[in-house]
Amino acid sequence: MKRVLLKLSGEALAGDKKTGFDEATCIGVAEQVKQLVDAGIQVAIVTGGGNFWRGRTSETIDRTKADQIGMLATIMNCTYVSEIFRHVGMKTEVFTPFVCGAFTTLFSKDAAVEALEEGKVVFFAGGTGHPYFSTDTGAVLRAIEIEAEAMLVAKTIDGVYDSDPKVNPEAVKYDEISISEVIEKRLAVIDLAASILCMENQMPMLVFGLSEENSIVETMTGTFTGTKVTVS
Repeated sequence: MKRVLLKLSGEALAGDKKTGFDEATCIGVAEQVKQLVDAGIQVAIVTGGGNFWRGRTSETIDRTKADQIGMLATIMNCTYVSEIFRHVGMKTEVFTPFVCGAFTTLFSKDAAVEALEEGKVVFFAGGTGHPYFSTDTGAVLRAIEIEAEAMLVAKTIDGVYDSDPKVNPEAVKYDEISISEVIEKRLAVIDLAASILCMENQMPMLVFGLSEENSIVETMTGTFTGTKVTVS
């Protein structure tokens, strides 16, 4: 694959701290992505915001405002991770779907693809720019727009299971599953709207655990141990 979109969960960026940033984790991600970039692979990244904010669990805040706070959390994440990437020797650019002062670049497909072709790692922050759409949906949307060949989904668990392995110790992991099965069984890989968008636009996913050693590089070099979500 020559162009991929990597979806990082906010919780995964926090490492064992569970909140905020774990710098060692972020540097590890950056060093792996640099191997891909050095090999000529174009990489775009979307981060979740769960290491700072999960507005849907709030019973007191209006959903629209809660989602807006979540968008800002992803901008903080992308800004931080972008700078870590620069620290290890990569060029980056952060795009948002709305004007964010001088911090980011306003998203357009042409500008994002041009940045990728220049060898930059591109970050898509701020979700879709609208409430009621998760960063999962934003990630799938951007992957489709930039014509990525696949989404790499890095999570705190190492693949797709038939139930939550954190709750059910007998949960069974899938090596491969179709996106239609994911939707039918309501498996929590990505949210339902994002799953349907993947199915309708034939966007495959590779789901794996970020904490696994060298997991991003191995996912791209054929020693993948997570779950392949096919579009068939």
